[in-house]
Amino acid sequence: MAKTKTERIAEIQTQIAQLEKRQKELERAQKVQERKDRTKRLCKRAGLLESLLPDTIPLTDEHFKAFLEKTMLTDFARRILADYTKLNATTAAPEPADTAQGGGKAIARTRGTAQGTG
Repeated sequence: MAKTKTERIAEIQTQIAQLEKRQKELERAQKVQERKDRTKRLCKRAGLLESLLPDTIPLTDEHFKAFLEKTMLTDFARRILADYTKLNATTAAPEPADTAQGGGKAIARTRGTAQGTG
């Protein structure tokens, strides 16, 4: 038996609701994965930093932050970072759009902090 237009509209509205729910689930899963990736990256990089600079371990958070800021404000550090950024941009495979967004924000924040504006 043929469905009436009202029944078809109701079915389509149900499908829309299901798709919207699925979209929200996927967005939540994506955010969770991004947080996990960030946490893993932060832990890995902090571990590398501590292994290369073990004398920084007993510093307070404030002293460690001041050390990093003073270190990163040097022209030498900026040139090194710029060189690695260029090298990474030319040799790295393109990142998926979902992970590339977070990277740009971090670089902008770092540059702002290094200039004393962030």
